[in-house]
Amino acid sequence: MNITWYGQTCFRIIAQKSRNGSVNLLIDPLGKESGLRSPKLEADILLFTSPNDERIGLSSGQEEHFLVTGPGEYDVKGVYIQGIAAQTQPRKEEISKKNNIYTIEAEGIKICHLGKFAQKELTPDQLKIINEVDILMIPIGGGEVVDSAEAVKIMAQIEPKIIIPMYYRIPKLKIKLETLDKFLKALGVKTLESLPKLSVKKEGLSAEIAKIIVLKP
Repeated sequence: MNITWYGQTCFRIIAQKSRNGSVNLLIDPLGKESGLRSPKLEADILLFTSPNDERIGLSSGQEEHFLVTGPGEYDVKGVYIQGIAAQTQPRKEEISKKNNIYTIEAEGIKICHLGKFAQKELTPDQLKIINEVDILMIPIGGGEVVDSAEAVKIMAQIEPKIIIPMYYRIPKLKIKLETLDKFLKALGVKTLESLPKLSVKKEGLSAEIAKIIVLKP
């Protein structure tokens, strides 16, 4: 399995099927307003964590994707996806927006993508559905999502084998967010080398020590 991050909550996951071929998943393609360059919409499965963002980049080729935009169970080309309702709660007196958490299972690996998660913690019902996770994609930038300190608490609830931070300050991003350094400091980590992508196999996952993987956007 190969995982690439493009900034914010946008990831591409390429999973090998048990037979020849692969399945290409794209999560949260980026809009122009972000200031970041969105990846091509070439994907077998397209997921949106925020229903408000469903229209982004879908003017052409939409019929070629299996589109996932909300809670429910989906089995597509050997990839099992479960959508879980959550809330993104702006820190001012604004109306709460909907957010979807997704678990994605392929190649015997289970990923949890929290989307624009802003709850102080996961509820017992959410944790029960998420269950055991190999890879956690978690926002850390504060503002409309959890900040570094809150993210650390949520990581402790899930106890994944690998943590990939997302939704934090990077070059060209137009909104102001906290830095990756603040998150690493909260974990007692000085610095980490970033990778262009994560290549992982089930047998390479260790349950002993949780790993922080920083990806280059």
